[in-house]
Amino acid sequence: MPANLSPEYKNAQEAFRRARDPQEKLECLREMLRTIPKHKGTEHLQADIKTRIKELTEELGGPRKGAARGGPELTIRPDGAAQVALIGPPNAGKSNLHVRLTGSHAVVGPYPFATKFPLPGMLPHEDVQFQLVDLPPVTEDYIEPWMGGTLQNADAVMLVLDLTDPACVEQLDAVERRLQEKRVDLLARLPGRRDTVVAMAAPAGGSTDQDDDVIEDPFRVRLPALLVANKADQYEDPEAELEAYRELAPDPFVSLAVSAETGRGLDRIGPALFELLGVVRAYSKMPGHPPDRSKPFTLETGGTVRDVAQQVHRGLASELKFARVWGPSAEFDGQQVSGDHVVKDTDVVELHW
Repeated sequence: MPANLSPEYKNAQEAFRRARDPQEKLECLREMLRTIPKHKGTEHLQADIKTRIKELTEELGGPRKGAARGGPELTIRPDGAAQVALIGPPNAGKSNLHVRLTGSHAVVGPYPFATKFPLPGMLPHEDVQFQLVDLPPVTEDYIEPWMGGTLQNADAVMLVLDLTDPACVEQLDAVERRLQEKRVDLLARLPGRRDTVVAMAAPAGGSTDQDDDVIEDPFRVRLPALLVANKADQYEDPEAELEAYRELAPDPFVSLAVSAETGRGLDRIGPALFELLGVVRAYSKMPGHPPDRSKPFTLETGGTVRDVAQQVHRGLASELKFARVWGPSAEFDGQQVSGDHVVKDTDVVELHW
């Protein structure tokens, strides 16, 4: 039967996809459950939403009174400009990269599965930071059952491969397939703000009318990926080896040849992530004062002045009257704009409530 998804439900679903704060995600899930049409065609999705609400409520509530935590955190709250998950096969050097890039205390060992649980660290790039989360390895035979839930908070993936391993092509294929089983798809670029998500169900007639008949899967994660070919120090011409890899595995991902051991190419990772994610920096300004350039607010490409206001004061975002903008998106310095004005990188925004 047709899904007949209401505009209210679609708005709540879009808000859930964009939300980063766990409490905001929970509110969006409750709104999705409230507004979704209640009929047989949406029963599976209703159950999925209820499960997510239960899991997120328990996560926000912490351990029950008098009970100890069940173990290490499996969900890392986002921090910085974006959360990037390090994923790859065993012994590719993920943890060594994590240590070199973030200064973390990740366990580095010459044996597989040294990483057991998610470990966050911060990678600085210019005046922003990326949160890199080291995750356990993925193989043809095994992926941690909680991996899909952990990646719900990620904005991108850094695929780490051992360029010297003859099986690296097959390993990458296995990683992608196992992630797809967890409802995680890897992309060559950042998905658009309203890109269609793989459908969960369609009517028997085979219609693909997105607005009426197809029930989208709001929990299927679509993440842009950067391929980092590690251990490049083993070759005299690592770029030639990387090109040979690309010929064998014509994947669409942006690729870098690096060495966690020597540091070769590590300075290219920050700029590559910045471009891949389409990070937009906005600097706040109080009326009558110079702009504060110490810590920018960060948005995705296509973000608006209202998105900036949401970060400055979530409760007052709806009361925004107008803003003044200086920078690349302004036709002239101090241009008065509405909340729908699209912000460009390095804009200065002065909010008026």
